[in-house]
Amino acid sequence: MIQQKLLRKGLFISLTGLMLFSSLPSIAQNYPNKVVKIIEPAGPGSAVDNAARDLVPGLTELFGQQIIIDNKPGANSSIGAAEAARAPADGYTLFHGNVNNALNDLLTKNSCCKLGDALEPVTRVVSVPLVMVVHPSLGVNNLKEFLALAKSDPQKITSASGGAGSITQLLGELTKSRAGIKMTEIPYKAIGAEMPDLLGGHVMVAYLAPVVIAQHIKSGKLKALGVAGPKRINIISDVPTLAEAGLSGVEASGWNGIFVPKGTPPNVITKLFTDLNKVMSTDAYKAQAATYGYDIGSDSPESFKQFVRSEVTKWDKVIKDANIKID
Repeated sequence: MIQQKLLRKGLFISLTGLMLFSSLPSIAQNYPNKVVKIIEPAGPGSAVDNAARDLVPGLTELFGQQIIIDNKPGANSSIGAAEAARAPADGYTLFHGNVNNALNDLLTKNSCCKLGDALEPVTRVVSVPLVMVVHPSLGVNNLKEFLALAKSDPQKITSASGGAGSITQLLGELTKSRAGIKMTEIPYKAIGAEMPDLLGGHVMVAYLAPVVIAQHIKSGKLKALGVAGPKRINIISDVPTLAEAGLSGVEASGWNGIFVPKGTPPNVITKLFTDLNKVMSTDAYKAQAATYGYDIGSDSPESFKQFVRSEVTKWDKVIKDANIKID
């Protein structure tokens, strides 16, 4: 009798486990069958927000379901990340993470929403090198002249940043370290918040996305000294890279990509990766990205995870060398 009970119990457990295992492919086969939400940690209308919204028409057509963007800005993108990490791991809540989230993982002890762990990579969407610009009143025409002035009269050089731990602060620190110069940092509440002061000549140097400053460069309101990337940018093609201008090893990009909560079924991740790449390979998406000066990512989940790790390693050294901390 006892043996029969044990046999029936073992059979029940085995059948239950088999049913659970066999249900995993069906999740992907039926996915998605309801609304999909993308948590966006930046504000509506921002460059990062637009990169996510540009995905929506194509994904809606492929999914046959509504896609909504849920903006959760604040705390250097960590508010949205924390909410995404708490969401069910079923593929119906995606997270549009960015470089700020990788920097948060370095600067805070809270591992609630670590990229590559609590939030699993699906694919990189776009990336774009930042551009070093100065106000014309500084009286320099190129990077060589700027570096000479920074060494001879450093008190004149004020450099804007997006605040402690921002990619623009770290790029400023990397610039100072590589060039052997000093600049007085002026922190702002967010990247881009310095624009009025920069255009007014109240702060002299900034690092911004090309789409934000392209027209100001062309109108002469700002001077571009170099692109902090390995190649020139199509919408400001006459601006050299910092390496071309004489300062090598100073590169920083704003990048973003899609992540999902840890435990999301692999087949769902594969479908998301496949469909996202279908959207990003369309002529319409490529044309839109080109108007911003963006490079389209399309990395595999594993390649994107490795990319995030490389960014963390790179900026960890800068943070430690500059002794950067956030409260």
